[in-house]
Amino acid sequence: MSTPDTDDAPNPWVGTGLLDADMGPSSALAHLYRGEIHRMKLWRERLDRTTNWAVLLLAALLTWAFSNETNPHYVLLVGNLAVGLFLSIEARRYRAYDSWRSRVRSLQQNVWAPGLDPTRGLEDERWRERLAEDFAHPTLKITTEEAVAHRLRRVYLPLFALLNGAWVLRITAFTDVAWPTSASVGGISGVVVTTLVAALMFVAVVVSLRPRTWHASDEIRKEALRRDRESDRH
Repeated sequence: MSTPDTDDAPNPWVGTGLLDADMGPSSALAHLYRGEIHRMKLWRERLDRTTNWAVLLLAALLTWAFSNETNPHYVLLVGNLAVGLFLSIEARRYRAYDSWRSRVRSLQQNVWAPGLDPTRGLEDERWRERLAEDFAHPTLKITTEEAVAHRLRRVYLPLFALLNGAWVLRITAFTDVAWPTSASVGGISGVVVTTLVAALMFVAVVVSLRPRTWHASDEIRKEALRRDRESDRH
């Protein structure tokens, strides 16, 4: 019978052979990769779900605002707050999505790519150490500001532009009251309301388009058409 000390002692051979040079990826590593792909896919679906909610809300607001001339225009401004809430939720989900995708990309770059093409070198010589540390202590890889900027560039900046462009159209072409009176909300003058809307749009544009070093894991930000890649090889 083994003593408690023997039972509790760590096995120094745990993990041996996960990726031997002469045998390639083991089944354990393949299952690990498949699991990370599945987790990444679930978070990608959660991102799409939030975007769908924002688009449906925007469509409902535009339909209601232009269905009757007596409907108040400030409902579109309230829509900015709702879409902004969806943006904050999606940015938080994107940070989690990126943490799982970073693991998938590490395996793709350092296991599958060299396995398919032995002439390729490793993208990161310390990839095992970094991946092991990430499994031991999972962390978010990007800041909230970068996540917000990414979702603005991809989805929400056009939504805000459409919503506020419709608001400008609503207070100018679909009312008998001249601007800036037509933009007033209660006791707040139209000039103040218009200034606030313009300032918020300016902040959104600056956050989404300002130059920065992106830390999101291998995000595709430019086209690499197949014919261009083929021409580069020749």
